[in-house]
Amino acid sequence: MSATTLAAQENPIDKVSPVTDEMLLNPPDGDWLMWRRTYNGWGYSPLDQINKENVGDLQLAWSWAMTPGRTQETPLVHDGIIYIQNSDQTIQALDGASGDLIWEYQYDLPDDVEPRGVRNKAIYQDKLIVATRDAHLIALDTKTGQLVWDKTVANHTFGYNFTSGPMVVNGVIVQGMTGCGGGQPGGCFFTGHDVNTGEEIWRINTIAQGDSPESNTWNGVPVESRYGASAWIPGTYDPEQNLIFAGVGQPYPWNTEIAGLTPPSSDPNVTNEALYTNSTLAIDPSNGELKWYHQHLPTDSLDLDYVYERLLIDLPVDGTTRKMAVTTGKIGIIEALDRETGEYLWDVETVPQNVVLSIDPETGDKTINPEVIPVIGETTFNCPADPGGRAWQATAYSPRTEALYLPTVEFCSNTTVNPLDPGAIYTGGGLQTYSRVEHPDGDGNIGQVRAINLNDRSEMWQYRQRPPVTSSTLPTGGGLVFVGSLDRKFMAFDDETGEKLWESGKLSSSLESFPITYEAGGKQYVAITANFASGLGRLASLTPEVKLPANDPITLFVFALPD
Repeated sequence: MSATTLAAQENPIDKVSPVTDEMLLNPPDGDWLMWRRTYNGWGYSPLDQINKENVGDLQLAWSWAMTPGRTQETPLVHDGIIYIQNSDQTIQALDGASGDLIWEYQYDLPDDVEPRGVRNKAIYQDKLIVATRDAHLIALDTKTGQLVWDKTVANHTFGYNFTSGPMVVNGVIVQGMTGCGGGQPGGCFFTGHDVNTGEEIWRINTIAQGDSPESNTWNGVPVESRYGASAWIPGTYDPEQNLIFAGVGQPYPWNTEIAGLTPPSSDPNVTNEALYTNSTLAIDPSNGELKWYHQHLPTDSLDLDYVYERLLIDLPVDGTTRKMAVTTGKIGIIEALDRETGEYLWDVETVPQNVVLSIDPETGDKTINPEVIPVIGETTFNCPADPGGRAWQATAYSPRTEALYLPTVEFCSNTTVNPLDPGAIYTGGGLQTYSRVEHPDGDGNIGQVRAINLNDRSEMWQYRQRPPVTSSTLPTGGGLVFVGSLDRKFMAFDDETGEKLWESGKLSSSLESFPITYEAGGKQYVAITANFASGLGRLASLTPEVKLPANDPITLFVFALPD
């Protein structure tokens, strides 16, 4: 492992300041210091130099070729310096104004680990905290790229890996683990680490264990035969309660019959909800204590997990301001919880779906359509299937409009569960075969951006297009919403009306990543990574007319107004 620093007479990184707790709580307008920019997960920037009046003049300022391989990169920006992680785990610092390389650090992945990107990083004091594909956490010096420490969190040879990176809260690194099938019983976990040393402080399992009512929700399946519950998306943080709110994925195998979760046990004290899968967890970041949980979808057998971001929003509900944690799972149903109590508040459906027949307005309990539950050797028709009507591309919230902006896709699948060979044991994700098709009642426009007003939970506007919408949304103080598409286009919409105000030319590849905006040298920039086959690329079969490059070039594109 090595770091190379490129000399310069006036290196802009020399002026980089330490990132304090106060900065993370109230980041400078021009910085992007964490995955969704702020602890509340809004993905919103107050920058308004680029706005409705001038966005039509937006043009490419510079670009940076990244190493080949799948990635869902979110650049971090502090004091005008961009930090990026490449698919092969090369970490780089770039001048945010010019695109010049300042330093790079090469983390050496083991030969048995596939090079793939990790969604995000964290920055704290003088350290860049990076999660790697072989389940390590490393800290680099933000100015030099030199390695400060390297800690192994889990043994990658058992399948453990990181697909998303950490967040830092009051000096504690909080990281979720994935890759907990493949023969590793007991499921996944969150860990807390000392930011100065990387030493583990606490660990909380995402599959309920021990002698507890929650542990008895696994239909009598012993702990050593419980798999899944991946923590593959970062959480959000409420400093008033000192709680992190994070999502957990589904049980493995996805099929409940193979997982041993159906039919329910004859023991009245044993049920089959499989806690804490598909749940929101409220965790104390100082010690890992679980304060409360809410399960959104028990016994998921369609890979429709509820692992995505929890947006922390305070708005009136029935005349009283409620502190909400708002999330949207793969089914595309927006759901709000009271983040102080875990109480279910409300829900809003978005994409057409046939999985949930009804939702109890008091508890949030769902009645599942029995016709969509996969049966071994048979085919069922479900809308949506994996990768979800709302995939990992994050929803954003704008305080300007008090609206959520969701990137969504409408499609269905003929889903077949492949049988196991007699006596075989399977502990991984799915045995399903998905034959994805357009929605039978659709208009051919598979991709959408939806704007939902959270005051009355009505749809403000909806944009529809043929190619899938494949990036997260980015609302700004300039009244804009940026988003990327499978057909290699980056777009900007009016946040109040949905009118498309700007569109880039065709970029190098599709845009399956997290756009950001930042300031360098007093100027606002908007950045997004172009890549392909990082999730929603699976829907490319629905739009064969959208031609994409075979070699999947990965490029960071940065846009700005002309000088």
